[in-house]
Amino acid sequence: MSSNNPTSERPEFIERLRAEVRGVPYRPAKRKKAEPEPPDLTDASHLFTVETGNRWMDLGEREPKAKMLLGECWHQGELCILFADTNAGKSVLAVQIGENIARAQNTGPFACDAEPEKVLYVDFELTTTQFYQRYNHPEQGGHNFSNNFFRAKFNPATDTPQNFKSFDDFLLAGLEYKIGQVKATVLIIDNITCLRGGTESAAVALRLMNNLKSLKTDYKLSILVLAHTPKRRNAAQPLSANDLHGSKLLINFADSAIAIGKSATDKHLCYLKQIKQRNTRQCYGEDNIVLCRMVQPGNFLHFSFEGNSTEQAHLQPSSLHSYDRSTIDREELAKSINELNAEGLSIRDIAARLRISKSTVNNVLRGAKSSITNTEAPHEPDVPAVMDKAGPCADTPPAPPAGPPVKISSAPCAPKHAGAPVGMAENGPP
Repeated sequence: MSSNNPTSERPEFIERLRAEVRGVPYRPAKRKKAEPEPPDLTDASHLFTVETGNRWMDLGEREPKAKMLLGECWHQGELCILFADTNAGKSVLAVQIGENIARAQNTGPFACDAEPEKVLYVDFELTTTQFYQRYNHPEQGGHNFSNNFFRAKFNPATDTPQNFKSFDDFLLAGLEYKIGQVKATVLIIDNITCLRGGTESAAVALRLMNNLKSLKTDYKLSILVLAHTPKRRNAAQPLSANDLHGSKLLINFADSAIAIGKSATDKHLCYLKQIKQRNTRQCYGEDNIVLCRMVQPGNFLHFSFEGNSTEQAHLQPSSLHSYDRSTIDREELAKSINELNAEGLSIRDIAARLRISKSTVNNVLRGAKSSITNTEAPHEPDVPAVMDKAGPCADTPPAPPAGPPVKISSAPCAPKHAGAPVGMAENGPP
């Protein structure tokens, strides 16, 4: 045997004899694993479609124009996200939108120029009794939904079959089956946290959005997904893409997004704002929000629309949205800081968002055991100063006297009056 042969290539009985001669235990040498062959690039030849710019223009001209489902906010073939705070009326608005699309009717000022479509509303939230109570009246009876509107109730007691790798795969297969069964062209999911619990993770959010986009492509769907805002959102700041709870990838991969905000001027008044759009210009931004109010004059709980306004007129004054030791729970504040940190915000941005000092944010993130303080550190002009028990900060002029603080209620909105007229073209089905 030549001297340049590696030890791992000697026969095993030779290695055993060598070990006995040396008086040491025999330990088989680890053999080198065969290196895998390099992948063939032709296997990935269909991953991308490449055409000239002019060819893409020709193909685009042949594509049918996407019709509006919710005005400029949601078009056919889009994956749209509707997000808002808890009890802001996301589910109520989603059912109203779905019922109007099933009837090819407008939703208030938002036009629907598509033909009647089959809508599958996947409800992870309400029980049968809760859904019935929302759309029933003691005298008028239950609301007569369109035959194109289907509601799917989630059955959590169902066990995952062994041939599925995970519950997420099982859930996705269940959605696909029902989409094909009712031949739905519009899918509404209430809400996204029930599809995957940990949407704060970028990897989980990416898989979720890829699955939804695959559903959209395979079944030629228009998808509306409901989501939440963080619990400690700053009500003094305009709604933005940063206010969607979870990973930023959720909204990055969406085609469009809209949000429901609560007005600081009236606890029963809300507004709709266009957050993201690809197929059109922004029509309902911060200078042209749509005011709405939840009403139920009959057997259909829905939003009544009351014109337009600027978002700034319905935000809380900054002085009313500050954290105080006597009213804020430390755990809630720490949770809000950690949520914003998980979204990638810097310490400075978190402090500005929550109206607290940067040292407070730093202490929470570093797991400091010291008490959380809300007193502003000096020389921090980028973070508005707040009042403490001793009085105003030295660099902050005293605020003028104001009325009682504005509190946003999460209670259901009451109807304006019992006989309020309701029509499909304005506020919902009759």
